[in-house]
Amino acid sequence: MKEEVREAAYAKLNLTLDVAEKRSDGYHEMLMVMQTVSLSDAIELKKTGEAGIRATCNFRYVPTDRRNLAVRAAELFCAKQGIQNQGIRIRMEKKIPVGAGMAGGSADAAAVLRGMNRLFGTDMSRKELEALAEEIGSDVAFCIAGGTSLAKGRGEILEDLDPMPDCHIVICKPGFSISTPELFRKLDQVNLRRHPDTAGMLEAIASGDLRECAMRMYNVFEEVPDRRMRTVAEIKSTMRDFGALGAVMTGTGSAVFGVWQDRDAAENCAEELSREYRFCVVSRPTERLNIG
Repeated sequence: MKEEVREAAYAKLNLTLDVAEKRSDGYHEMLMVMQTVSLSDAIELKKTGEAGIRATCNFRYVPTDRRNLAVRAAELFCAKQGIQNQGIRIRMEKKIPVGAGMAGGSADAAAVLRGMNRLFGTDMSRKELEALAEEIGSDVAFCIAGGTSLAKGRGEILEDLDPMPDCHIVICKPGFSISTPELFRKLDQVNLRRHPDTAGMLEAIASGDLRECAMRMYNVFEEVPDRRMRTVAEIKSTMRDFGALGAVMTGTGSAVFGVWQDRDAAENCAEELSREYRFCVVSRPTERLNIG
C-alpha cells in the first residue's frame, strides 16, 4: 500500500448525443459516443492518519463536502471495502471548467476511485470500479477508463470502441453554464427534426477516418429553443471559418469543440476565440486507460 497517489482526471466530450423517450424511472434513454481528451484535473490522495475525508480545491466556488462527487466516491470506496479510521485528504487542481458538459465532477470522482484502489492496494478490476462508479453518477463509469465508448441507457451501459483518430481539438466555453435538468425539460417539449448518425460514426471510428467522424458529430440539445444556443452557433461558425472539420456542443453545454488535422490552424482558431471567451484550449484525444 502507498501513502500518497496522484491521478489525472480526463475531460469528456460527446462526439454524438442522442436522446430517446423518457423512461418510467424519470431518466431519459441516451445513445452517445463519448471521448476523453488530454485536458485534465489533477487529483492527489494522501493518507493523513486522522479520521475523516477532507478535500481542497483551487476553484473556491467548488464545494469540498459531500456535495462534491470526489468526496462521495472516497466515502463509498471506504464503505464498500470496509476501510475504517483512515483519514484521507483529497486535493483537486481543476483545469476542466465547471458547468461545461465535460463531466469534470464525474472525472474527478472516477480518478478518486482509481486512486483509492492504488492507495489501499485493493486490486479492484475495471469492471468492479465501474460498478462502484454507477452508484455515484451516470458519467462516472465511463470516466474510469475513458477512451472512446458507445454509451447507452443513462450513460452507464458502455461498449468499448476503437480509438478516435488522432487530431487537434479546440474546446471553448462561453461565460455561462447551462442547467442540465432545465435543458432536458426544454427538450421534452421539442419534436426533434434530426438525430445523430450514430451507426455512421461507429463506422468512421472503426475505419480511422477523421473527416467522416467530424461530419457525423451532432448533439440533439442544440435544437432546444434557448437564446444561449445562438452563442453556441457563433462559436461553431468561428471554428468552421478557421478550418474545423466539424464542431459541436458537448453534453448539455455550454462548451463547444471543433476538430482539426492541422495543429497550426487549431491554435490560430483558439487564439481568435480567446479574444472573446475566457476559456479556450487545444487538446488531443486520449486512449483508454489500462486497468486490470
